[in-house]
Amino acid sequence: MQDQELSLRLAQLLYDRKARDIVVLNVSHLTVLCDYMIIASGRNPNQVSSLADAVDEMMAEEAQILRRSEGRREGRWIVLDYGHLIVHLFHRDERAFYGLDRLWNDGTNALDLPFDQTVAD
Repeated sequence: MQDQELSLRLAQLLYDRKARDIVVLNVSHLTVLCDYMIIASGRNPNQVSSLADAVDEMMAEEAQILRRSEGRREGRWIVLDYGHLIVHLFHRDERAFYGLDRLWNDGTNALDLPFDQTVAD
């Protein structure tokens, strides 16, 4: 499966699980760390942890190996590294503080998402 397609499917999974402010960035031209970054927010640490579990489950079904995971205990900023893509799941406060969206978005690399995040749930 293509990395972009998988990234968009992960974004859809996060959206379906009520994640907020989902962003998918193609960072292949900016770093050797990965090709895609998915960034999303949860409302509380329990939701952030639940989102991470859902991502893990989907990636296991896709035979994608988790290389490294950080932040699960606290549930404030969880990083899931699958090599070619990295998923950052934040509590709202940490996301605003660290500003990864601004750091990795060069104005041309955000993917169009297959859902409308402006609709209130």
